[in-house]
Amino acid sequence: MRLSIILPALLLVTASAARADDTPPAAPVLAQVLAESTTFDWRQPKAEDTLYMDLPGGRVVIELAPRFAPEHTANIRTLAREGYWNGLAIVRVQDNYVVQWADPGAGDATTRKPLGTAKARLPAEFEHTGTLPGLALIDSRDAYAERVGFVEGFPVGHDPQRGATWLAHCYGIVGAGRDNAADSSSGAELYVVIGHAPRHLDRNITPVGRVLSGMELLSALPRGPAPMGFHADAAHHVPITAITLASEIPAAERLPIEVFRTDTPAFQRLVQARRERHEEWFVDPVGRIELCNVPLPVRLRADSAK
Repeated sequence: MRLSIILPALLLVTASAARADDTPPAAPVLAQVLAESTTFDWRQPKAEDTLYMDLPGGRVVIELAPRFAPEHTANIRTLAREGYWNGLAIVRVQDNYVVQWADPGAGDATTRKPLGTAKARLPAEFEHTGTLPGLALIDSRDAYAERVGFVEGFPVGHDPQRGATWLAHCYGIVGAGRDNAADSSSGAELYVVIGHAPRHLDRNITPVGRVLSGMELLSALPRGPAPMGFHADAAHHVPITAITLASEIPAAERLPIEVFRTDTPAFQRLVQARRERHEEWFVDPVGRIELCNVPLPVRLRADSAK
């Protein structure tokens, strides 16, 4: 009995001494971080902030970002509740850039779909100023922001001098299209990033959320041949069956999605695991990471029957 207790202790001391003399312990790999995570490290998106976008190929799930775009989020909720997008279409698929959905008849006042009780014009919501609970900064060299990190699962840029934080245009981010005027968006015309992160859009347009699942249904769509990826031929538009708020359907019918929290020690370990790549395949452990290369794990709740 005594030997079984002392021997592991001796091995631990020996291993610790060896690490002190040689190199620090290797960072964990992503699979290890996820395997060791607890229920505390995961969260369920709020139903009132979750959109289900139903396409012929399946369902896309989008989480809205009311902390950064409260007026856009409120308008989008209204549009969804009133069925605005039902029967509209994806009209633009630009390679290495964005997929965009809108009213195909919006350019003609006689065929334009009414916005119902939603607002036709919203203020620009390009950044948030002031304290942000849950801001988790990461060590990363960034061309577009002095500091970068995450807030409630969303990638952000941060200016500590001005106390400003904004959503970054990483893969999967959803934004609201606008005209030249900064306050010309209604949230009715939305896009999602499907290519290399167009960070030049940061603080020039209002991001409203991000895709949690179903990106493959958007990123694999046929590219539009017209300028900027638009489908000039309406026959090539992808119809939208419906865009529905999760809060508008019975709880038992909602997708039991969980998202990895970004305000926990487990997330910092995840970032470390992706900065120091110690999977067997890697020859060079890299030692650096870009904001948009940090994975944001999503899973179905473990006790779900689905």
